[in-house]
Amino acid sequence: MRLDLPPLTLGNITVDTPVILAPMAGITNKAFRRLCREYGGGLYVSEMVTSRALVERSPESMRIISHDDDEKVRSVQLYGVDPKTVGAAVRLLVEEDRADHIDLNFGCPVPKVTRKGGGAALPWKLDLFTGIVQTAVREASKGDVPLTIKMRKGIDEDHLTFREAGKIARDSGVAAVALHGRTASQFYSGQADWNAIAELREALPDIPVLGNGDIWSAEDAVRMVRQTGVDGVVIGRGCQGRPWLFGDLMNAFEGSPTRHRPGLGQVAETVYRHAELLVETFGSEMMGLRDIRKHMAWYFKGYVVGGDLRARLATVPTLEVLRGLLAELDHDSPYPGQDAEGPRGRAGSPKRTALPEHWLEGRVLNAAQQADIAAAELDVSGG
Repeated sequence: MRLDLPPLTLGNITVDTPVILAPMAGITNKAFRRLCREYGGGLYVSEMVTSRALVERSPESMRIISHDDDEKVRSVQLYGVDPKTVGAAVRLLVEEDRADHIDLNFGCPVPKVTRKGGGAALPWKLDLFTGIVQTAVREASKGDVPLTIKMRKGIDEDHLTFREAGKIARDSGVAAVALHGRTASQFYSGQADWNAIAELREALPDIPVLGNGDIWSAEDAVRMVRQTGVDGVVIGRGCQGRPWLFGDLMNAFEGSPTRHRPGLGQVAETVYRHAELLVETFGSEMMGLRDIRKHMAWYFKGYVVGGDLRARLATVPTLEVLRGLLAELDHDSPYPGQDAEGPRGRAGSPKRTALPEHWLEGRVLNAAQQADIAAAELDVSGG
């Protein structure tokens, strides 16, 4: 049964299949985005880049925002905690024509980010959140570049922020809001709260609302759309080791029952192609092969590979060695079904969110926090 879901409109951009690849540090580089594009339509966002590093033009930040010539929509996600720095980063992207879509990160739960007041901790401070979003929208609008935000429910269940943040973002002129149905303290544990996503969809009827969290299959995405009424879905960990998920999503949204069920031989071919693309992306065989290693457990989840071979794949040094290791696999081994599906990536466990001192004592910055904000991006990786 076809989903009655229109294309996703973000300002002047139309995304025919309303699916977005979530920015994931160390994952959604040019190589992985290309792999995903080859399977299906959607919008593919680059890794998060730190606003300060981008303004300073660090080599890593410039690599992160680079795109293939055939990427129709160059999508960049920015992280920042200082309105001036975020504004300068957006201005750079717009004036130098380096992005067609910009997303702001208010969802990262990682301690080194939240303890500086960034990521999922930031919307608690309504003045800071408003300042960043308004500044970014103003700068992006000068180049007619749509700006969106991605956020979590809040810091924890006692400090929820998504309701106010969604309305502030809407009133500031964002093109869409994406909500991951977890708090920062949950990290990736437990279940995503799709009811919160549905609540936000109802509260913001005049802009697109996108849902994120616990989408491991095309069927999950269809269920989220029907259950919450969202205008599209954001796919994160569900596509790790499964770039073909985007083909499944496109088929599902078009009402087709066709799904990718790759045998071990097809997975091996994809792994090798991914490695080749990584070598091309990094301009270094050593760096490309170092990067592919973390993908091995995801690609071969549920397949009969053997412990020794898995261990060697996880330390593979060159393309030649990789080719030899992949040749040892039983290429006729079929898709293993349920064992290859479901959650992947580290869920972590619920933990108290690391925050700046006295962060929860008020919804606006105090004088000391204002003084700290300008330097807060300095030691956050991501470019």
